[in-house]
Amino acid sequence: MDQGKQGPAKVQIDTCSRENLRKLTSYMKDKKPYLDFELTLQKLAIQTDIPEKELSFLINRYLGKHFFDFINEYRVKEAKDILANHNEKDVTILEVLYQVGFNSKSSFYTAFKKITNKTPTQYRKETLLSKN
Repeated sequence: MDQGKQGPAKVQIDTCSRENLRKLTSYMKDKKPYLDFELTLQKLAIQTDIPEKELSFLINRYLGKHFFDFINEYRVKEAKDILANHNEKDVTILEVLYQVGFNSKSSFYTAFKKITNKTPTQYRKETLLSKN
C-alpha cells in the first residue's frame, strides 16, 4: 500500500465517495428511479442528495460507466426479470420496455443486446424453455 503520496485529503475524499456510492446503489435498488424514462443525471443527483458533479464522477470513475449505461443496466436487469417470469409471458416486449423505463424500442434493443448478447425475444424464449 502506497499511502505516502496521497495524504489525509485523499483518504477523506475516498471515504466520502464510498459513502455516496453506497447511498447511490441502495437508492437504485430500493427506489428504482431508473423506471422513470425521463431520468437524468440532474434528477438523480437531486433524488440522492449527491451533488451532480460528484454523482457523475462516482459513476464514471468508480463504476467505469457513462450515466446512461449505468441506468440501462438496471433497466435491462428489470426487463430480464419480467421476461424470465412465466406469469408475465403474455406481456409484450413493447410493454416491457416501457415498464422498465425505456422510451424507444431501438434504445431498448440496443442496450439489451449489449448487456446480454441476445435480443429480448431470444432471451425470453431461452429462459422460459429452460424453466420447463
